[in-house]
Amino acid sequence: MKTISSPLAAHIAGEVTSLATCWKLTRRDNAAQGFTDCDRDIVYASLTYKAATGFSPSAIDNAEGLRVDNLEVEGMLADDSITEADILAGKYDFAAIEIFQINYNDISQGIIKLRKGWLGEVSMSRQQFVAEVRGLTQLLTQNIGEYFSASCRAALGDARCTVNIASHTITGSVTGSASRLSFIDSARSETSGIFTSGKITFSSGANNGVSMEVKEYRFATGIGGALALVLPLPYSLANGDSYSLQKGCDKTTTTCFNRFNNIANYRGEPHVPGIDRMLETAGTRSDW
Repeated sequence: MKTISSPLAAHIAGEVTSLATCWKLTRRDNAAQGFTDCDRDIVYASLTYKAATGFSPSAIDNAEGLRVDNLEVEGMLADDSITEADILAGKYDFAAIEIFQINYNDISQGIIKLRKGWLGEVSMSRQQFVAEVRGLTQLLTQNIGEYFSASCRAALGDARCTVNIASHTITGSVTGSASRLSFIDSARSETSGIFTSGKITFSSGANNGVSMEVKEYRFATGIGGALALVLPLPYSLANGDSYSLQKGCDKTTTTCFNRFNNIANYRGEPHVPGIDRMLETAGTRSDW
């Protein structure tokens, strides 16, 4: 049951209404942005909600119990405040969102709260983005505790891993690039594969501050190190762009022992039999 003010309830009960839907996005850097499907901007609680052409939500479904309530918000990249580069850079990942309705002819009547949650997956196609909105009950579906796994469950360098990342991080700069997905550093001489699955963070250039996982690293004599990234960077690379690069960890005991000498802190159970071994053993029993 939603609670609204008496004047707003009376307005809704009338024959003609002047309601507009508003969206408030608060990114993890605390930057707040407002949008509305009204044909003019609305100022509410000191934030301007911009009239965004083509910015519309799917039907909002409120369910009983603890089932996750989801909806999607679609929009065109027609406003300078939301750009393709910012979306690809992850600036809107897990942004908080509030959706409400308001009488744009009398904002003093208050609002009707429709949804509050976080942005989930954001997909893009031809200057249009679709953002999945996850309700507050999404947090209740997350696992508490851990499962057995053959691979390590710790993140490289965290409190359980204890590896000193600084001692396994190098710096360099771009000397050649054909796309936002790959580049070459002719000064690299490390063995192929050592930075595969590692993390690169750019410290200058258009991608300054952007981090990305390394898909593959290869060394070739006369060329240097070639790095391919998992996803394209939001901005083009230029020769001289500097970066820091961490060694990769594929979560296996071999890498943990040989590359990081950290097998004592390995957070996995590589010797626990899997379901395939259990079924194989069961199938050999003579009393079946």
